[in-house]
Amino acid sequence: MCNLYNMTATVDEMRRIFGSFEGDTTNVPSYDEIFPGYSAPVLRRKEDGGLKLDHMKWGFPGPAVAGARPVTNVRNLNSGFWRNALSDPKRRCIVPVTSYCEWTAEADPETKRKMKVWFGLSEPQHPLFAFAGIWRPGEGGPFMAFLTCDANETVGAVHPKAMPVMLRPGPDIERWLGAERVDACSLAVPFADTDMRRVS
Repeated sequence: MCNLYNMTATVDEMRRIFGSFEGDTTNVPSYDEIFPGYSAPVLRRKEDGGLKLDHMKWGFPGPAVAGARPVTNVRNLNSGFWRNALSDPKRRCIVPVTSYCEWTAEADPETKRKMKVWFGLSEPQHPLFAFAGIWRPGEGGPFMAFLTCDANETVGAVHPKAMPVMLRPGPDIERWLGAERVDACSLAVPFADTDMRRVS
């Protein structure tokens, strides 16, 4: 389960990769570490079909039970908890990312702490991609979370349980933001090992 990523691209880089968008672009700093509960840049469709840049808190408010924590990763796409957001293209979004982290299963023998391992695209000169996300308005919101799927071999060597659903710019993003639910959710597959690498 991914609970840490970064987004260090500039607004110009985001526009070059994802196309034009509106929104307040005067305050998009370099996000070296984004944890659950942090606000982060998100792109979503406007009513006219264009893209808008928003900042959303990472983590959907949990189920209405005592002690429920915000939900950051969407794994069971058939769960009623996610059905409305997944069925409505207006509630889908893309989360710009330059790399993301998983922790090792075993602690380092010297530090006694689990180590961070960062993953990104195989082309370091073009690091920007997106997670397939969903969002919702709410008190203290808006909030976002992103989909996960089975891990590929690259990620599975560190974290075999799952990995985020990664989207390359182009047709996959258009499908995610506009297609019917079944077609959009078919994008929830492991990213190609040949197209990504272990950054550190």
